[in-house]
Amino acid sequence: MLTIGGFVFLLACVFGSYVASGGSLAPLMEAMPFELWTIGGAAVGTFVMSNSMHDVKHTLGGFKKIMKGAVYKKEDYVELLSLLYFFVRLASTKGSMALEPHIEKPDESAAFQKFPKILANHHASAMVCDYLRMVGMNADDPNQIEDVMARELKKTLNEELHGAHALQTMADGLPALGIVAAVLGVIKTMSHINEPPAVLGAMIGGALVGTFLGVLLAYGMVGPFASRLKAVVEEESKFFEVIRAVLVAHLHGNAPQVSVETGRKMAPNQHMPSFAELENAVQTLQIA
Repeated sequence: MLTIGGFVFLLACVFGSYVASGGSLAPLMEAMPFELWTIGGAAVGTFVMSNSMHDVKHTLGGFKKIMKGAVYKKEDYVELLSLLYFFVRLASTKGSMALEPHIEKPDESAAFQKFPKILANHHASAMVCDYLRMVGMNADDPNQIEDVMARELKKTLNEELHGAHALQTMADGLPALGIVAAVLGVIKTMSHINEPPAVLGAMIGGALVGTFLGVLLAYGMVGPFASRLKAVVEEESKFFEVIRAVLVAHLHGNAPQVSVETGRKMAPNQHMPSFAELENAVQTLQIA
């Protein structure tokens, strides 16, 4: 909602100041449909040309993130850390083989069923199970596991950021596409050079609407959307950094409480539970 509110405020300021200073909306309204057709159509065309169908769908899906923000809140980090605490405590007290019933069939695991949101998050649940499975296969070198997890998280982050990069590329091209629309308007005007000055003035004004829209769309809409999407993706990536921090700390031989405390520090500050909140959550954790 904040994104929509900011965009509405932007339009109110731009067009409100124009009208308040004596400008007429009639020339804008007359030229805008055709200029938007030219600029918007060209922008969509170049976007489709430069991306695969998967990337196009992925970028369109990113608008949900733009509008709603990051999906992970404080309670999600508390649940994730509580689940990881259970696993590292179980591994510390009963050995890595005790984890097998939970990681081989997470849908039937009492631990995962205690936290259905994490179970439904296939990326998070798969990451937890995959690396705990590797530990059970004697891949318990913390430096090696940390390196593998870091490379996987970097790859995933780069893929998730593609939508933001695609929107930013579109934003960078919109001013030039606005110039294309303006040049076409000038060509149209020059072909009517014999018309009276009033007619020529209206046609030139219509041509300049193209430049105006190109710049407005680039810096007032698509560019901010790209920045917002990038920020949301980077914030959501911290959820998986928590998993990495806890498992690596566990492999270094730390106590379960120390391992989850290490993971807690990786959560975004606005969603990071306090030490007392996390301690209370893990102490009251009951899994059959």
